[in-house]
Amino acid sequence: MADRPELEISRRGVLASGAMGAAIAVAPGAAVAQGTSAPQAPPTMPVRFKVNGKPQQMTLDTRTTLLDALREHLRLTGTKKGCDHGQCGACTVLVGGKRINSCLTLAVMHEGDDIVTIEGLGTPDKLHPMQAAFVKHDGYQCGYCTPGQICSAVAVLDEIRRGVPSHVQSDLTKRPAATGMEMRERMSGNICRCGAYSNIAEAMAEVAGAKA
Repeated sequence: MADRPELEISRRGVLASGAMGAAIAVAPGAAVAQGTSAPQAPPTMPVRFKVNGKPQQMTLDTRTTLLDALREHLRLTGTKKGCDHGQCGACTVLVGGKRINSCLTLAVMHEGDDIVTIEGLGTPDKLHPMQAAFVKHDGYQCGYCTPGQICSAVAVLDEIRRGVPSHVQSDLTKRPAATGMEMRERMSGNICRCGAYSNIAEAMAEVAGAKA
């Protein structure tokens, strides 16, 4: 190849041609120029549900989680985005009275559902008993996990009242009781990085005792 200089390729030439190819590939309209179809807009769907007693209707990208619908579209930012993988419980809300991790479910899956967030449990002038107990027993420090903790705590006492069994029951044929071990087991999916667990347990015990 030494006698054919037109076939010699330098390192500088290879790098220059590679950079030019990359620039063309990411340029607007490159997909069309290369004979492929242009990116399509994501599919959307209308969804209607009730949030904190108020009917809501919106058209959402079908990939939108319930958490993002609440925070980004309805501006109900009390529900927190923690891990976004269903591992911390900060995004817990009540759907039909039952607790779920709102980061793990799509908004369009909740057509017609009744959803309650921390904003719907109580107001600063009229706190929910669980909210008042958390304040009384210092059941929070930084407060980031608190909305999810409170929503979960409300649901836990309702689960016990309805007789839903747990892993710590020695006899599944008997109705569960609101013991410390029972409540701690049921709350294990809600993580508090500040470590206010004992205070949270005291708040729950007070509300459980008042209901009993």
